[in-house]
Amino acid sequence: MEKHSKIYIAGHDGMVGSAIKRNLESKGYSKIISSKYPDVNLTRQDEVEAFFDLRKPEYVIDAAAKVGGIGANDIFRAQFIYENLMIQNNLIHTAHKFGVRKFLFLGSSCIYPKMAVQPMREEYLLSNVLESTNEPYAIAKIAGIKMCENYFRQYGDNFISVMPTNLYGFNDNFDLQNSHVLPALIRKAHEAKEQNAKNIEIWGTGKPKREFLHVDDMAEACVHVFENVDATEIYDEHKISHINIGTGVDISIGNLAELVCSIVGYSGELKYDASKPDGTPRKLLDVSRLHNMGWKHKISLEDGVKRTYKWFLEADSIRS
Repeated sequence: MEKHSKIYIAGHDGMVGSAIKRNLESKGYSKIISSKYPDVNLTRQDEVEAFFDLRKPEYVIDAAAKVGGIGANDIFRAQFIYENLMIQNNLIHTAHKFGVRKFLFLGSSCIYPKMAVQPMREEYLLSNVLESTNEPYAIAKIAGIKMCENYFRQYGDNFISVMPTNLYGFNDNFDLQNSHVLPALIRKAHEAKEQNAKNIEIWGTGKPKREFLHVDDMAEACVHVFENVDATEIYDEHKISHINIGTGVDISIGNLAELVCSIVGYSGELKYDASKPDGTPRKLLDVSRLHNMGWKHKISLEDGVKRTYKWFLEADSIRS
């Protein structure tokens, strides 16, 4: 891939896509193509094909998706499976049709079974039952992985997939109705501090463990894979269909809440609502394959939360 190659980032204005765009620009890539969804409606095949015909990308990174936290995943189940399937189907097939030289599909660690052995290796995919609250989203992402794999097997397309763990950072979604756990905790702790609230509510028991990766580290990992790894290296012996991206370190939701409150400066009580779902008990990725490819994360969770809270405060002041 040359510095002047035409690279299309689908979902460039989201947390993930914007981080990848920043990373590529910092490395000197000068022809980055972007489109906004729904300005180009990625659920419509005709619009996607017209866009490819007009812009003619050589490389594609699919960071476009309908995403949300445990509540949104459970409430908007039909929307999550429909929109994600349509977006990725159109992008993958159109990339094949227009002869894209390389395609990177971004999935999620929720593709693994609810009770998978920890840490989760790539080969555990499709080995057992998924967690029910995010099953529609997970099924869509699994379909994307398998599309990339089988477009390689049938057509020889250089289409690959990476599965990031829970992401957070700049441009995150802090809406309490549909955000992920870490940005939700940051906003709850900040507002509780501002209002001198005695306590904040945490969904579930606080016992489940999660792994968190700063979005800038994720972007660095994706670009590293995109620059250095081809499909022929991924689909070895028909067993591995994707690459895990994470830190290999997890933390309980309870301990995460305490860390966030400490960084935000909130000293009130944490009240756990056990009537709300916990989700998967633990989701820790085995990232040994990624490490063997020459990449490891650099941003610690504490440092990453500090950076994210600083961004939240700056963005909030701009919105005000």
